[in-house]
Amino acid sequence: MSAIRRKFGDDYQVVTTSSSGSGLQPHGPGQGPQQQLVPKKKRQRFVDKNGRCNVQHGNLGSETSRYLSDLFTTLVDLKWRWNLFIFILTYTVAWLFMASMWWVIAYTRGDLNKAHVGNYTPCVANVYNFPSAFLFFIETEATIGYGYRYITDKCPEGIILFLFQSILGSIVDAFLIGCMFIKMSQPKKRAETLMFSEHAVISMRDGKLTLMFRVGNLRNSHMVSAQIRCKLLKSRQTPEGEFLPLDQLELDVGFSTGADQLFLVSPLTICHVIDAKSPFYDLSQRSMQSEQFEIVVILEGIVETTGMTCQARTSYTEDEVLWGHRFFPVISLEEGFFKVDYSQFHATFEVPTPPYSVKEQEEMLLMSSPLIAPAITNSKERHNSVECLDGLDDISTKLPSKLQKITGREDFPKKLLRMSSTTSEKAYSLGDLPMKLQRISSVPGNSEEKLVSKTTKMLSDPMSQSVADLPPKLQKMAGGAARMEGNLPAKLRKMNSDRFT
Repeated sequence: MSAIRRKFGDDYQVVTTSSSGSGLQPHGPGQGPQQQLVPKKKRQRFVDKNGRCNVQHGNLGSETSRYLSDLFTTLVDLKWRWNLFIFILTYTVAWLFMASMWWVIAYTRGDLNKAHVGNYTPCVANVYNFPSAFLFFIETEATIGYGYRYITDKCPEGIILFLFQSILGSIVDAFLIGCMFIKMSQPKKRAETLMFSEHAVISMRDGKLTLMFRVGNLRNSHMVSAQIRCKLLKSRQTPEGEFLPLDQLELDVGFSTGADQLFLVSPLTICHVIDAKSPFYDLSQRSMQSEQFEIVVILEGIVETTGMTCQARTSYTEDEVLWGHRFFPVISLEEGFFKVDYSQFHATFEVPTPPYSVKEQEEMLLMSSPLIAPAITNSKERHNSVECLDGLDDISTKLPSKLQKITGREDFPKKLLRMSSTTSEKAYSLGDLPMKLQRISSVPGNSEEKLVSKTTKMLSDPMSQSVADLPPKLQKMAGGAARMEGNLPAKLRKMNSDRFT
């Protein structure tokens, strides 16, 4: 497989075919399926790697007249061969037209026939025919002035034509020479020395999944106020059913932090952190194989030598984004300077990278996090305490009024259970605190801790505790309750004993 790729390049892909049901000859014994070379279907790009946009405007109709309203920009935007053709044609037509005007003046005055008469003063001296009139115009227009042909003061129409020739010549020179100068000084050629890496990579940086690519400047002259922007072009369909073929989404490459403002002296790695706000939040290594998108990178800056704004563009399709790769370092420290090795500018190497999307990683981290258990346990404990209180309410309402008065206040069990639930919640919350705070909260003498310990002790004692162990006040209440219980009917005594056993 690798030998085939080295031989035919990356423009072909190997397709395995089977002979069953296809009309092909069956394989011989020990032979595997046949392999064929099928040319890859080229990905239609919106922006080429060199920055050219693959957009053509058609069916303009009457809107083509708008190009003539801005004729100067139209000429500048033309290709070089058309600019040179228009440049030569304009000067040639202008020269022939003005030479014809001088020849017409000489012909109407009769200077062509009387030029050799001694006492005759022509409009233009030494103009005998059309070639001599053409040479006079060229000498005047180019300010050569050989001194052989000149205008005399006996020709007012020649003076007027000379003024018109000077004005028209200045306009033509300004228009055409200015157009050629702008064409030559366009900063498009400056963009040829701004480099982008052939591939973009996705790997971990600072603990975050990051999309990265590299930019560089081959010239020693700097790009003033260099700024970089990224656009994601991806087709999508809105909830209303509208299909957007080339929807543009912004990729944050440091706009909020100022990292998009570049000091482009050495190659820089531009980073886009993939988070919940990123369009690549759901992108994983597996889903990237079926996705179709294009990342357009735009680098803008002012050329230091000319002061003109320069823009360089490139793009990365989904098959040019390498998952789990990182760029090789290209800067090394030499004696007294830093050296940039551009031979490793496009080189990458593989690094360990999780194949999951950021969304999947967050979901797995959320499921495996121990912070979910306290919330569940706490809710269960509160639910159990509420059930106990409800059970005690049911028991107290079913007892006769005399027994409710004998057993004391009705809200006593509720208070004890609330204190016990508070104790358990407080003990759990203390376990979540740092060790230093746990030591501070466990200092003896704390009134709340004493109250909790007393309540826990009262709840932990069995109900069969002897009356002798109770305080004197409670012993009297218990004794009075026992005497009153002895006077009750047998049915009530049996009911009471069944409730508390």
